[in-house]
Amino acid sequence: MNKAQLYIGLMSGTSADGIDLALVDFNEKTPKLVASYYQAYNQNIHRKITSLYTPADNEIDRAFSLNNELAHVFAQAINTFLQQQKLHSDDIVAIGNHGQTIRHRPNQTHSFTLQIGCCQTLACLTQIKVIGQFRQKDIALGGQGAPLVPAFHQVIFNNENHDVFIVNIGGIANISYLPSLNAIKQGKTLIGYDSGTGNALMDDWFVFNKANHNSNKHYDDNGHWAATGTANSVLLQQLLNDNYFKLPAPKSTGREYFNLTWLHKKLAHPTIKALNLSAADIQASLLQFTAITISNEIKSISLQAKVYFCGGGIHNTRLKHKLNQLLTDYEILMTDHKGVDADSLEAMAFAWLAYAYNKKIFSNSPAVTGASQKTTLGCAFYP
Repeated sequence: MNKAQLYIGLMSGTSADGIDLALVDFNEKTPKLVASYYQAYNQNIHRKITSLYTPADNEIDRAFSLNNELAHVFAQAINTFLQQQKLHSDDIVAIGNHGQTIRHRPNQTHSFTLQIGCCQTLACLTQIKVIGQFRQKDIALGGQGAPLVPAFHQVIFNNENHDVFIVNIGGIANISYLPSLNAIKQGKTLIGYDSGTGNALMDDWFVFNKANHNSNKHYDDNGHWAATGTANSVLLQQLLNDNYFKLPAPKSTGREYFNLTWLHKKLAHPTIKALNLSAADIQASLLQFTAITISNEIKSISLQAKVYFCGGGIHNTRLKHKLNQLLTDYEILMTDHKGVDADSLEAMAFAWLAYAYNKKIFSNSPAVTGASQKTTLGCAFYP
């Protein structure tokens, strides 16, 4: 039996709720999830991260102080995880560190993306090689730098007989489409892009309206508060008219676009103000908005497919119910049906990106990001 090839993938998404870790063995043909771990951020870290999503005062000091602080938080989570698994740093080939995105500007003249959680500090604290900064080279080659997970999705979910979608609902929702062999013959190719908001607006509106619900959480647990309101078709149309949904793929977005400022502008429209909607009605509309934007993209690509869901948003039972209602002609599955924990898939993808770096495997998808060529993503940082 060959020795295990163990990598750790580390993911912190735009919801800024915590760290997902995945321990992945690449010894076999198909990557195998060995174990996973989640560590929630405390309120202070969550606030520091989300305060950097939009321009404000003293950003450089705050961002780069947090850059090192997050590296210590990541290292603590990894060291705790290794102790739980009875592993030593020498047992791990490398850590694939996505980092925490605080700004994503792929459509500017001089485009950029910024993920913090210092890779060099992390390598020194864990005594493990770290591969990070995955998005920068794709952007240097003219791409969006996102989404990066579709290339990994191909490794796990490709099916010659069926079109396949993988939908990750984090703060932002992203979609990967893997065409069947027959669809490929008809000219269809792998695509992946951000469909729009996932949990972001629902979370932001929930926190903004603390006085209107009885919860200390910073998210609408199972959509309970949304269920007390009624989605409004006029507001929904106002939200759906946003230019982002008219853009062709490749495209990507983030919390710097879909945020409370964006929402308040939509709510300030005279037609919407005249409706006098309750805060719960707006939450119900945001939940429906997320479901519609995801389902619209799926329907525009393929009329029949397997659809695998993952990410934190899929634990919102009301959102999941709405998606099931909108996608009745599709086979709806969780990634668990393929032996991949729905909460670990993205972290697994960054373990694979680290593995791909070490093995010099192409790990971006120009059809997805718009980059001018295939390349191996990432940079290495040593203890």
